[in-house]
Amino acid sequence: MAKARDIVRMSEAEISVFLDQSQSLQVATLGPDGAPHLTTVWFTVHEGNVLFETYGKSQKIVNLKRDSRIAVLAEDGKTYATLRGVSINGRAEVVEDFPERLDLMRVLVASMHPELSDEAIDDRAAKMATKRVVVKAHPEKVMSWDHHKLGAVGP
Repeated sequence: MAKARDIVRMSEAEISVFLDQSQSLQVATLGPDGAPHLTTVWFTVHEGNVLFETYGKSQKIVNLKRDSRIAVLAEDGKTYATLRGVSINGRAEVVEDFPERLDLMRVLVASMHPELSDEAIDDRAAKMATKRVVVKAHPEKVMSWDHHKLGAVGP
């Protein structure tokens, strides 16, 4: 008999679709005393890494420059039977240098605003890149669950 944990685990393709359909991501970094610092950001996945942007002087960037460990979570569902999520632990790379920062900012803007023209994406990305940096989270451990797979089983 299969364990529930094995049943609910998503395939790589299911994880990819789930993350593509998700918009908000909880991001945990470590403060100077080791306590978690938790925030929510918009994100996208690009070339196997989770990308998000934030102000260069934000607390999460201060934390990541001291300790690159990061945990992120995208989740969905209102009842036990509908819970789905992907949790990723890894290392974060703070991208501050041009032209990579601007290129990745374009990727983020295009992902979050598919209705914009290429010119508008370039303009918005350039403005954002003046005060913001991009974080590239490199996954080391990926955990997933989709309780829809349990059918009627569960509390």
